[in-house]
Amino acid sequence: MMEPDLGRRLTAEVFATFCLVFGGPGAAVITKAVASGYGIGGIATASGLAVAVMIFCVGHISGAHMNPAVTIAFAAGRHFPIRDVVPYCIAQLVGAVLASVALRGLFGRNLDAAVTHPHFVGQISALWLEIGLTAVLMTVVLAVATDTRAVGALAAVAIGAVVIINVLLIGPVTGASMNPARSFGPALVAGDWRNFWIYVVGPTLGALIAVGIYGYLRGGTPDPSTNLDNAHPHPDAIP
Repeated sequence: MMEPDLGRRLTAEVFATFCLVFGGPGAAVITKAVASGYGIGGIATASGLAVAVMIFCVGHISGAHMNPAVTIAFAAGRHFPIRDVVPYCIAQLVGAVLASVALRGLFGRNLDAAVTHPHFVGQISALWLEIGLTAVLMTVVLAVATDTRAVGALAAVAIGAVVIINVLLIGPVTGASMNPARSFGPALVAGDWRNFWIYVVGPTLGALIAVGIYGYLRGGTPDPSTNLDNAHPHPDAIP
C-alpha cells in the first residue's frame, strides 16, 4: 500500500497534537473554569486516552508522534528519516498552539491552568523528573512501536497507560509534560514562559536516553523495516 505523502502526514500530526493538547491540558483548563472536580485522576485519564485514541486514529498515517522529543528520538534511533524531523516538529507545535488558542477562546484566562510549572520542587529537580518521565514513556514507545517481537496492536493501550501513570504520579509536581509541544502551546498563548526551558530540555534528553536504554535491552541492530533507508516513519511509531 502506498505511504501517505508528507503533506498528509504533517496534517495528521497537526490534528493529533491539537486533540492531545485540547484533551489533556484542556481537562485542567476546564477543571479550573467550571470547578468540575476532575482532579488529577480525570486529567491523567483524559491525557492518556487522548494519546491512545490519536494513535489508533492516525498512527498508520503519520506515526502519531505528537511530540518533538519523540520525533527527535526516533530519528536518533534510526527509526525515522532525519529530513522529516523539522517539518514534523513544526506541525506538532502548530497543533499545540491551535488547541491553546481554542482553549483560550472558550475559557479565557483559565488557560493558565494548562501552563506547566514546577510545584513543591526546584527547577533542577523538575528537570530530572521530566527527564525520567520521558525516558520511561519513550522506552515503552520504542518497545511497542519498533520491536517486531512486541504486540503492535496494543501499542496505543500501552502508551496511553504509561501517560496516565506518569501524570497521576508526577502531574501535581511538574505537570508531567513529557512533550515540548504540549508545553509550548499554552506558554505561547498565555504569554507565560517561566520555566519553559525545563519542558524542552527535560523531555528531549529523556527521549534520547531512552534510545540508549532500549537499544541495550533489545540488543542487536534496528529492524530494517524501521530504518532510515526506508525513508518513511514506521506505521506504529508514537507519542
